[in-house]
Amino acid sequence: MSADFSNYRHLTESFPHEMVTQSHVEDIQLPGSAGTLALIRLDNHEDKRPNTLGPGSLIAFGEAVSAQYSRAESGEISALGVTGKPGVFAAGADIVSARELSETQHGIALAELGHTVFNLLEDFPLPTFGFINGSALGGGLEVALPADYRTVSASTQAIGLPEAFLGLVPGWGGIYRLPKLIGPEAAAHVIFVNALNNNKTLNGTKAFEIGIADALFEDSSFEQESLEWAAKILSDDDDASAALAEHRTHESDGDAWSRAVKTAEESVAAKTGASAPGPLRALEIFRQVPHNSRDEDRELEVDALGVLLVSHEFKNVVYGFMELVQKRAKKPAGVPQVRPRSVRRVGVVGAGLMASQLALVFAQQLRVPVVISDIDQERVDRGLSYIAEQNAKQVKKGRLTQDQADSLTGLVTGSTDKSVYADADFVIEAVFEEIGVKKQVFAELEEIVSPETILATNTSSLSVTEMAADLKHPERVIGFHFFNPVQVMPLVEIARTSQTAEEPIATAFDLAATLRKTPVLTKDTTAFVVNRLLLRLMAEVQKAFDHGTDARTADEALKPLGLPMSPFELLAMVGLPVAQHVTESLNNSYGDRFYVSPNVQSLIEHDVTEVWSTDESGAKHIKDSTLELMNFGDSPKSSEQVLTIVLEALAEEIGLMLKDEVVASPKDIDLCMILGAGWPFHRGGITPYLDQQGISQRVNGSTFHG
Repeated sequence: MSADFSNYRHLTESFPHEMVTQSHVEDIQLPGSAGTLALIRLDNHEDKRPNTLGPGSLIAFGEAVSAQYSRAESGEISALGVTGKPGVFAAGADIVSARELSETQHGIALAELGHTVFNLLEDFPLPTFGFINGSALGGGLEVALPADYRTVSASTQAIGLPEAFLGLVPGWGGIYRLPKLIGPEAAAHVIFVNALNNNKTLNGTKAFEIGIADALFEDSSFEQESLEWAAKILSDDDDASAALAEHRTHESDGDAWSRAVKTAEESVAAKTGASAPGPLRALEIFRQVPHNSRDEDRELEVDALGVLLVSHEFKNVVYGFMELVQKRAKKPAGVPQVRPRSVRRVGVVGAGLMASQLALVFAQQLRVPVVISDIDQERVDRGLSYIAEQNAKQVKKGRLTQDQADSLTGLVTGSTDKSVYADADFVIEAVFEEIGVKKQVFAELEEIVSPETILATNTSSLSVTEMAADLKHPERVIGFHFFNPVQVMPLVEIARTSQTAEEPIATAFDLAATLRKTPVLTKDTTAFVVNRLLLRLMAEVQKAFDHGTDARTADEALKPLGLPMSPFELLAMVGLPVAQHVTESLNNSYGDRFYVSPNVQSLIEHDVTEVWSTDESGAKHIKDSTLELMNFGDSPKSSEQVLTIVLEALAEEIGLMLKDEVVASPKDIDLCMILGAGWPFHRGGITPYLDQQGISQRVNGSTFHG
């Protein structure tokens, strides 16, 4: 069989910057009498960039497979295999180039091309093998799925189908082939649960365990062992055949499919709801797999991919993921060209939950001594116990040995005497959010630490400048704001004052990277970026509620955005007193743009911790006793009106932040909101979304992105 790709060559014009992954064919004599295997090696001949698959790459692969048909029919070869270059099988479609597609027909043609090529591999007349020697993501994994057999390297760290995360569907047969290979329940986790859980991937061992691969080999001898294993399969080795049959056992009956679909539905509902078309289309196709033929599935995947490739959501994800998380986060704006201070000992002032989380992360990532303090020994002991408990949990999960946990726990010590900070290189305070308390802490520290020690604050809303105002060395004070929970949230806002020297800033960037956090430099302004925007959002919703809008209408008005929590849920999680305190700080700094709710204040005064309560069935309601504490106006708004008011307020606030140079670029605001507030990737950051909705133009007279 030969394939004609002339109908697809026009696609290469839409991918002018594609780095074509070539398909080199090498004949390999298999051990024993197993014959010759034609091995296709995918390689873009670029050391720093993984193999990706644009139309040129797909055509090259399709032609290489097609050319082996005549050799198979003549008996010249006994099998066909495909592998990648060192460390990379294939990292998927060339999504950066695909973002430039503007016509649905081009998206459809690209999807058709992938199916045509991979069906050639699936229909090959001899046994086929995929030797997954490294990362295999999206279309890269879909290269291996049509093969009859697969091996995987134990060192591989990234295997998966991230398309739902990217606003797409696995459009080259992945939705159809994966459940048939590993069972619908495991497939649902790969396609939906993992993808929508911040693009979680499988390592080689896990991919073998769930059945994506039939054999697992160490990296140092991976290709040779894969070839030897292939020879056994071709020679009908009894042991290899028995092991293969046992390994491929999985449930795929109607009950298994029902459970799988339920898992997929729950994952999509929890992560994106109805706000992202990609996961919904993937779910629609997944439901039909047990009833569809390969051609019927192909039609569904092709239609979906054609529409989604030219959608705002896909382009937004590429911007958010590739431009921000992959590029901007790794090369942040504002890093000074000076050597950072070496941090050999860290101090954390406080022993509460936030301080203990900070101490734990510093110990885990820096592996240096960390000392905490508080006003009494009981609080110190409680903080040290928390750290020990967290390390013990890692032992139970198999992530640490007991010796490693004991070593980490031993790195953190505590005291009620701040003199323990005398030889610290970096001290961060995480005490009560009150300016007088923080000023007192810094004044005490300055009498203890060396003049070179960097003093940092984890404040979420207070003025770093004011904290440092009375110090002898205000130039060494910096904001270093983490988000809760510290171990999970990737963002750190680095706040500079007009007096902050370059070494503390450089050290903060270096520390953030070592802590595996993403730093963004901000000007020292009240609440920096994330909390300023979140509190503006929450204030507008609370104002609508106080003025007479029904609670459910107000709280669910933002549902189309796909945010991880509703405003009232976020209010309860943050804590009413904390949210009110930060809003008051913002109101003092920026005026009535930040509405301070008398109803929230009333709830605080009566020790009420939430607006919504839940009954035994999990249904949300507001208790009568809670309603009695609040007063409401008579100016209700519709959901659409509340959403518009909130978006216009955010556009105004971002415009003011950029005018005041709080950050260097709208990209920094988008990165902060994605990593610090869970702004959905398919919305592409908050500023592109406001542009696309016409709101930034309407509010500010211009868009955030040209």
